[in-house]
Amino acid sequence: MIEKASVRLGAPASRARDALDVALVIPLQGPAGIFGPSCECCAQLAAEEVNAASGVLGREVRLVLVDGGAPPEEVAAEVDALISGGVVDAVAGWHISAVREVVAPRIDGRVPYVYTALYEGGERSPGVFLTGETPNRQLRPALRWFASELDIRRWTIVGDDYVWPRSSARAAHRYLRELGGEVCDEMYVPLGTQDFGPVLARVAASGCEAVLMLLIGQDAVLFNRAFTAAGLDRDLIRFSSLIEENVLLATGPENTRGLMTSAGYFEDLPTASGLDFAAAYFRRFGPGAPVLNSLGESCYEGVRMLTELLRRAGDTDVRRIQATAEGLEYESPRGTVQIRDRHLEQRVFLAAADGLRWDVLQQLP
Repeated sequence: MIEKASVRLGAPASRARDALDVALVIPLQGPAGIFGPSCECCAQLAAEEVNAASGVLGREVRLVLVDGGAPPEEVAAEVDALISGGVVDAVAGWHISAVREVVAPRIDGRVPYVYTALYEGGERSPGVFLTGETPNRQLRPALRWFASELDIRRWTIVGDDYVWPRSSARAAHRYLRELGGEVCDEMYVPLGTQDFGPVLARVAASGCEAVLMLLIGQDAVLFNRAFTAAGLDRDLIRFSSLIEENVLLATGPENTRGLMTSAGYFEDLPTASGLDFAAAYFRRFGPGAPVLNSLGESCYEGVRMLTELLRRAGDTDVRRIQATAEGLEYESPRGTVQIRDRHLEQRVFLAAADGLRWDVLQQLP
C-alpha cells in the first residue's frame, strides 16, 4: 500500500529505521494526471519485488505519495517538508521538468532523488539520478530515420509552454540543420489548452511534412483529435517523444493515423525482459489494471535504480552514492541498463500507432 504524504507529515524524525521511505512524486491532476495510475502501480510493483527479496540495506521500501501535478512550488514545499521532518529517505517519480526544476534545488542533495521522466537533458544538481530518455538518444535518431526512410525534413513544432518542449525544440533545430532540414513554424500553448483551432490553422499553412508534438497527456489527446477532425492526418506525419499507451487509448483509434513515437519501453515491446515485466504487472494488478506504458514503467525503473544505487553504496548518504554510481549495471524491463554520468544508458525504440497499440518498428541507433 502506498501512503499519502499528508498521513506521514507529522511523523517524528526519530522514527524507527525499519523502513526506507521514498516520496513517490507523480501527477494526480492536470494534463499529466492521465499517467498517474500506471505510475503508481508500477512503482508499487517494484517496491513489492524489492521487499520480497529482503528489501534494501535490511529495510523495507515504503512509498509515500506526493501529487506531482500540483503547482511546482507546492510540490517542492511538500517534498521539502517530508525531508526536513525526517519522514522520507529518498525521492523518486515521474513529473514534468517544470516541477523538477523547483524540487531539485529544494532537496539540495540532502537525499537521493531519482527523476524518471524523459527530459531535455543537462540536469546536474547534487544527488539527482535520471532514468529517462534524452533528446540526443530519442529525438535525434528519430529525425534521422524520418529523413533517411521517409525523406521528411520539413517540420512544424507544437509544444506546451514550459522548459521540456522549448529545450527539446532547440535540440530539434540543431538536429534538423545536420540533416539539411528545417523548422517551418514553431508554436507553444499553455498547459491545459482546450482549443487547438488556431494552432492547426498555422500547421496547415506552414508547408511542413510532419509535426513534432511536444505536448503533455491530455493536451496531446485533444490535439490529436482536432488534428484528425481538421483532415491533417491525411497528409502529415505526427511524431512525439512523449506519447504512450494512455494517450493512444484516450485519443481513439480513428485519430492515430500517421502517429509515431520513440521510447525505451512499450507494453508490446517484443523482448524477454519487456514481456516478463508485462506478465508480472498484470498478474499483480489484474486485467483491469491501468494501461502499461513507458512513463509508468519509468517509475518501476526509478525504484529499481534507487535500490541498486543504495546496495552498491551500502549507505543512503548522497556523497557515497554519487561516488559509487558510475558504471552500475543491472537487468530491468528495458534490458541490461547501466548508469553513466548519473543517467540510465538504455535502448530506445521507434514505434508507429496501429489503432490502440504501438507497433515497435526497430531499435534506434
